Amino acid sequence: MSDNPAVPPAPAGSATVDPFIWTDDAPGLISFLVEVFGALEVPEARTADTDGLVLHSELRIGDSTLTIADRKPGWPYMPAFVRVYVEDPKATLQRAADRGARIVTEPTDFWGDVLSRFADPFGHLWWVYKHNPAAASWDEGSDSGSEWAQAESGADEQSWESFATPELTAVHSSLMEAMAALRDPRTR
Repeated sequence: MSDNPAVPPAPAGSATVDPFIWTDDAPGLISFLVEVFGALEVPEARTADTDGLVLHSELRIGDSTLTIADRKPGWPYMPAFVRVYVEDPKATLQRAADRGARIVTEPTDFWGDVLSRFADPFGHLWWVYKHNPAAASWDEGSDSGSEWAQAESGADEQSWESFATPELTAVHSSLMEAMAALRDPRTR
């Protein structure tokens, strides 16, 4: 059995897994993502429902498609948690903050990459990464990866805190704070 799963065919512009976000003010979120990530909207995909709410829209970010629709009255709040790779996390965070986002995690070294996060004004949490292709991956035996793999395998039955760095601790604590602060935009 291969460690790399087969990649099934997908339409042009779609990856194997593409998020679907239900939100309040889909047009506002679409505009926000165009401005923050340079997303490209697929104009012919935007469809309004009979109540005027966005039933379906598609944005292209890099090699992926993000589908966005309006949450209907009475539907539960379901925050999205999305990871996006960018060239410049600091600039991306600044664009997000300029448009009302709350910075959750400043750019932080994380397993050889850079990780940051923001909470958008629509109630969703975004992981913003810059990948460092030169860094060893968890599978390639980097020190951090080996410790992570050992912890994951249950070899020592220890928590992540046993190998935590100050950066990892900051990344964890900022996530815990951000999750505790998420609220349904309709009840703010």
